[in-house]
Amino acid sequence: MLWVLAVSFVTFLVLGIPIAFVLGLTSFVALLYSGSVPLLIMPKEMFSGTDSFPLLAVPFFMLAGNLMNAGGITKRLVYFCNILLGYVRGGLAMVNIVASMFFAGITGAAAADASAIGSILIPAMTREKYDRDFSAAVTAAASTMGPIIPPSIPMIIFGAIAELSVGALFLAGVIPGVMVGLSLMAVAYVISRKRGYPKEKRKSLRDFLLGLKDAFLALLMPAIIMGGILGGVFTPTEAAVVAVVYAFVVSFFIYREMRWKDLPKILIDSVVTTSILMLVIANSAIFGWILANEKVPQAVAQIFLSLSTNKWVILLLINLFLLFVGTFMETTASLIILTPILFPLAVKVGIDPIHFGLVMVLNLVIGLITPPLGVCLFIACSIAKITLEEITRAILPFLIAAIAVLFIVTYIPDLSLWIPRMFMK
Repeated sequence: MLWVLAVSFVTFLVLGIPIAFVLGLTSFVALLYSGSVPLLIMPKEMFSGTDSFPLLAVPFFMLAGNLMNAGGITKRLVYFCNILLGYVRGGLAMVNIVASMFFAGITGAAAADASAIGSILIPAMTREKYDRDFSAAVTAAASTMGPIIPPSIPMIIFGAIAELSVGALFLAGVIPGVMVGLSLMAVAYVISRKRGYPKEKRKSLRDFLLGLKDAFLALLMPAIIMGGILGGVFTPTEAAVVAVVYAFVVSFFIYREMRWKDLPKILIDSVVTTSILMLVIANSAIFGWILANEKVPQAVAQIFLSLSTNKWVILLLINLFLLFVGTFMETTASLIILTPILFPLAVKVGIDPIHFGLVMVLNLVIGLITPPLGVCLFIACSIAKITLEEITRAILPFLIAAIAVLFIVTYIPDLSLWIPRMFMK
């Protein structure tokens, strides 16, 4: 049945069918071919794959992000970041990256980050004579912090599959997420100096205080989410609901930039985005079940262990494998299919489960900005109105920086484990 699964998967993928349907159709063809497995297993496993308490957080974080965009919270974050960093050479590029870090601390989704920040800053950067390909590349690269800096939707999915503490996984992403941000800022600064991109006049203390006052409630949102989780006030799943309530109250009753007639569109957009993601999760679940039933995890483990039993070598092999997979496969699908395969192997060779979760998510997130199928590249291209070929050249320095951080984090586990150990004793 495996060869049918593989051939069907590649065929449907080459035909350009969306990954959610590729996984479902491939699984259906494989089950039909086997003849020994009842087709009723398909809806059963699809339901089981989505029947998870931690996954309840996903639609609420999606909704929180949409409320932020419609309610002026994102706009205020960007404006405040501009006060802080606009005076630096290539200041708007720095603002783009730092604003993405703040946005990542609320929604946990790369695509939402790229859309929200990109729709504000790509046009602004273009008006200030930044090259369109550079503006799009900065936006796409910065969006990868969304799934790393807590809260993180991929971390929630990994935690649900591997049965690990989602709170610990969230904390593991803090230092690596900041490292990615700093590395992207360094690359953006070097390119900005080389190309002579503009900088703004340094803002006064009064401007800073006014900007802080205006953005204070927006800046408080990530602190409430993570503070509540660390303080044991609510679980990561409940934190998503808190984020929605907070964004709703601030947008409607304090900033007053959202009207009741805007709410149906916000809810529909959130439902559509969540439905797409849950469809990927459901179809990935049956695909993963077939792989497990065919003993693929054991076979993969045997292949890796035949090459080496050293955990550092295994991590290198896993990194290379995941970077390759991330170039053509959606992050959620990759997590659901590959976690049951690679996680037991990682534990077997002595890799810390939380550290492995961070490394796996970071690998697959880099795939979001890897040509030719990086989702965030397409989002940034559509906003900047440029071709994939143009952004491919511009994204390479940022891609190299992100991969460098990946390998540093991989081989210095304390970078991801220090904060979880400190708070999760």
